[in-house]
Amino acid sequence: MRKLLLFIFLLITPCFAITKPTVNATSAIAIDTVSGRILYEKNAFSRKPMASTTKIMTAIIAVEKCSLDDIVTISKKAAATGGSNINLKENQQIKLKELLYGLMLASGNDAAVAIAEHTAGSVEEFSKLMNEKAIKIGAFNTNFVTPHGLDNDNHYSTAYDMAIIAAYALKNPTIKEIVGTKNKYINFTDGTGRNLNNTNALLSSYEGADGVKTGYTSLAGRCLVASATRDNWQVISVVFGEPTSKSRISDSINILNYCFNNFTFTDLRTLYKINFSIPILKGIKKSFYPIYENELLIPLTNEEKDAIKIRKNKKNYLTAPIIKNANVGEIEFVLKDEVLGKINLICENEIKRMQISDYFSNIAKQYFSLSAFK
Repeated sequence: MRKLLLFIFLLITPCFAITKPTVNATSAIAIDTVSGRILYEKNAFSRKPMASTTKIMTAIIAVEKCSLDDIVTISKKAAATGGSNINLKENQQIKLKELLYGLMLASGNDAAVAIAEHTAGSVEEFSKLMNEKAIKIGAFNTNFVTPHGLDNDNHYSTAYDMAIIAAYALKNPTIKEIVGTKNKYINFTDGTGRNLNNTNALLSSYEGADGVKTGYTSLAGRCLVASATRDNWQVISVVFGEPTSKSRISDSINILNYCFNNFTFTDLRTLYKINFSIPILKGIKKSFYPIYENELLIPLTNEEKDAIKIRKNKKNYLTAPIIKNANVGEIEFVLKDEVLGKINLICENEIKRMQISDYFSNIAKQYFSLSAFK
């Protein structure tokens, strides 16, 4: 009877498999900012128009090529740029850092052109810098034509590329500060100014939200590159082609919740305790236990933790002398034939080679040890 009840219980107990969220976006992704591991994706490698999420790269080029205290003079072309703007006027002057707030909070297309002209002399030359940087970051399916992202058939990216561009941008403390700011009063050099509110509503509606950039054009739809940090773990999500502002927020929240609820930021070293020693020839020690060289953090589900296999790549033996922190092998952490990561093994302390005096000392110890049993 007891076995029968257990069988019935197993039949009616639901399977709590991890369910990935369904989103309205034409393409989407979520990645861990440390390892770059993809946690969620939908058509993430398809080229799409990305609207004003373009401005993440505009900000990267500006902070890397210019001084934040540079004074930017607004050109006629910049002031006349259409779409979203911060109402810049020809010949106005403003510090670059103030202009960056106008770029990233209020999504000023006029600010984007002003930054491009100040940095590279023209939009065309600035776009070349953007594309060169994209390649260096690893965004190989991205092409920039403008610094603002207004519709252009040759201006495109992918959800994956934009995620890694955002991850790169967030390593810069200035950009990180700006994209996490909800509102800001910017000042022009003539003493005037204006108040800006961040178009990223996620900053006020999601725990841990700290960036990054919204976007919209008729061709691209509603876009959002979002980031959130919980327990010192930061995740970036990207949605392209959302039908409404509401859906881009709700879908971003669902993706981020999926990541934070199902993955744990894990140090791979905790999954395998080193339990073997490596023999030493001609050393003052006969063997030693290697240690991990460094930590390796990666997000994993509980199921993945249980499924990870270990591959040991180590020396069968070593010959002294061995210097401190010498590389003596590595541990590979494998999930479904994919190597999630590798950590080098090192010798924690220097191990010296035996000298003639050491050999005589060992012989003497063995002799006196044997003599004690006679």
